[in-house]
Order: sequence, then C-alpha cells, then structure tokens
Amino acid sequence: MGFFISDALADGAAPAAAAGPMGGDSMSIIFLVGFMVIFYLMIWRPQAKRAKEQKNLLSNLAKGDEVVTSGGIAGKITKVTDDFVVIEVSDTVELKIQKGAIGATLPKGTLKAI
Repeated sequence: MGFFISDALADGAAPAAAAGPMGGDSMSIIFLVGFMVIFYLMIWRPQAKRAKEQKNLLSNLAKGDEVVTSGGIAGKITKVTDDFVVIEVSDTVELKIQKGAIGATLPKGTLKAI
C-alpha cells in the first residue's frame, strides 16, 4: 500500500493554467452574465407580461362580460365592485367572487353555445 503514496508524490504538481487577458475570473463573470440574461429572457419578462395582461383584464371587467374563473366556473357578470364581481351561472344562481379569481373573458355568446 505504501508504494501508491510515493508514486503520487513523485509525480509533482500540475502546472498552473495561464490566466487570460482579463484575469482568471473572466470565464466565471461571462457565465454569470449569461445566466442573468437567460433568467431575464425566459422567466422574468414573460411573467411580467402575464401579470400586466391579468391586471388589464381585471380592470376592464364590465357588466355583461362572459368570464371563466380560475376554478372553471363560467358565467355572465351582473355586478362589478372594487374587489368583487357577481356572476350569473344560471337563471337562478348568482355567485359573488373576488376579481382575482377571474381567469379569462369569453367572446360574447359563448355561454349560450355551451
């Protein structure tokens, strides 16, 4: 067993890699900047775009719009307040839900076609 250790010590240390023109950390800086660009393009920007679209959707809700909630309930808006909307699900059923639960608006006449 002792002969493995002496062979390793006899080999000597490997020569150090030559530093680039910007120094030894230039590759790590390039990778960090590249990672930040990819993070911005693939995660941050699309998420901000979706949030802006959702905010515009909620601010433009009006009486008579046909909507679908995030839970999948489809109905027609009968009343809009600051934080809540009342949707008519059928002729006798109205639900009061938070505006944030609205997932999408539907084209006019979609509920009748369903």
